[in-house]
Amino acid sequence: MRVLLIWAVLFFAAGEAASPQPQRAGSPGPPHAGEIDRLAAAVEPELIAWRRHLHQHPELSNREFETAKFIAERLRSFGLEPQTGVARTGVVAVLKGGRPGPVVALRADMDALPVREEVDLPFASKATGEYEGNTVGVMHACGHDAHMAILLAAARMLTQMRERVPGTVKLIFQPAEEGAPPGETPAGAQLMVKEGVMQNPKVDAVFGLHVFANVPAGQITYRSGPFMAASDSFEIIVKGRQTHGSAPWRGVDPIVTGAQIVTALQTIVSRSVDITVLPAIVTVGQFQSGVRNNIIPDAARLVGTIRTFDDKVQDDIHARVKRIAEGIAAGAGASVDVRITRGYPVTANDPTLTARMLPTLERVAPGLVKESELITGAEDFTFFQREAPGLFFFLGITPKDQVGKAPANHSPLFYVEEKALITGARALANLALDYLSAAR
Repeated sequence: MRVLLIWAVLFFAAGEAASPQPQRAGSPGPPHAGEIDRLAAAVEPELIAWRRHLHQHPELSNREFETAKFIAERLRSFGLEPQTGVARTGVVAVLKGGRPGPVVALRADMDALPVREEVDLPFASKATGEYEGNTVGVMHACGHDAHMAILLAAARMLTQMRERVPGTVKLIFQPAEEGAPPGETPAGAQLMVKEGVMQNPKVDAVFGLHVFANVPAGQITYRSGPFMAASDSFEIIVKGRQTHGSAPWRGVDPIVTGAQIVTALQTIVSRSVDITVLPAIVTVGQFQSGVRNNIIPDAARLVGTIRTFDDKVQDDIHARVKRIAEGIAAGAGASVDVRITRGYPVTANDPTLTARMLPTLERVAPGLVKESELITGAEDFTFFQREAPGLFFFLGITPKDQVGKAPANHSPLFYVEEKALITGARALANLALDYLSAAR
């Protein structure tokens, strides 16, 4: 029995030694890590030039035509054969390594926002576009220009190491992350998945990043499990009966009824959600009704957003919004039409993949990798994560002396510290090669 036990221990230890292990934080890393660093130093000037070009020429969601041409041209110059027109304006390229292995996907989003830039830069955007029937300024106020440049730089490095890549890297440049115009849904990541971007070859793991204001430049933040919220919208039409403002008893007041609904909706999170587990948000952002001081109108319109981090909580809140609105309206003699539109699901990082790749991030940015709080913003990267294990993380782009004071993402004053961008490119390239190498 003792001999068998010793044999079993030795066999297990040998198996452990033979199986690929993730790098420990602070270790020098695999041989490809040094090669990536060397190539990163060479590509950094181009990365910055690409970012500035894309920043100066932004395009709105599902209108990224020139952006797609620029990306496809760069990918062809790397020796790749990009596919264009994916999910309307997206670009996808497949880099087949010199050795067999699994498939990883790296993703960057492409679209800009209807924001007029107010940052004083020589490459500031002067672009305009059409949004909801209006001519608007257009700006990469969320950093998608940085994401595209980062992924192009990672693609450049990986193609230069192609013969040593043990598997396949799928490069995904996605349109319409900020939301498509009315009548153009599904769009973005959801449409890319529907069109098969995570298949042929089937993706085994997917990685993505987002630059984030008020995180120190070069710092990486992540979270295992739920990370960014599901984002849903709701519209409640309260139908009353119009009458003279001096005789409210002759009508049904939709404004008072709507006000009661707004107040009652606040009790959903404060009294019905276990916020010790995960938070939730119900916000009414619009209340529209009436045209004159002495007329009680026929109707009122309430519009808002719901943010959740759990599918069951999401379903429960939807039911409560409808039940509360209908109950209050019935009590007032009014009626309601409640419409809830599901947006992006919860962005949740696969716990096993996150634990496996955390040493990679710590090697790329030693001492600068921090666990993030939950983020109530939303991201459609989750549609890729629901097809394969995924890891999404943030890259800080704010100078240290401006942290806590810098304008946030989506601001006309949003600013990117470009020195941080090469860290993002190194992170994506190292994540891809570490995953592929360990999976062989």
